[in-house]
Amino acid sequence: MKKKVSQPKVILRKKIMIADDDPAIVDSLTMMLEYGGYEVTSTLDGATILNTKSPLPDLLLLDIWMSGEDGKEICKTLKSKKKTKHFPIILLSASQDIEKAVKESGADGYIAKPFQMNDLFAMIEKYTS
Repeated sequence: MKKKVSQPKVILRKKIMIADDDPAIVDSLTMMLEYGGYEVTSTLDGATILNTKSPLPDLLLLDIWMSGEDGKEICKTLKSKKKTKHFPIILLSASQDIEKAVKESGADGYIAKPFQMNDLFAMIEKYTS
């Protein structure tokens, strides 16, 4: 009798994109998210998100205050397009008015800086599961 060989399970890792103009934040978030099992891409320039032709990640972590492009405006633009309006976006900011920014931009959620990684992972799970 032949022994049945089972196929290994393919685990699809969730894809997260980080958009923040602070390389230290991008590096630390990338390291923590990859350690948490996510596939991570990043950009220091928010405008690249609007011009990307590649498939969208499962979620975008978007800093509100970035040089060049304002994160709130990027979010508004993405939420106004048919192709990206359901794309989950979490704003990151040290701003006192982050709740107002979420409402104005149409973001799905926010994390106030500084934050605990457990809180960030919980927020990501909420929008990617």
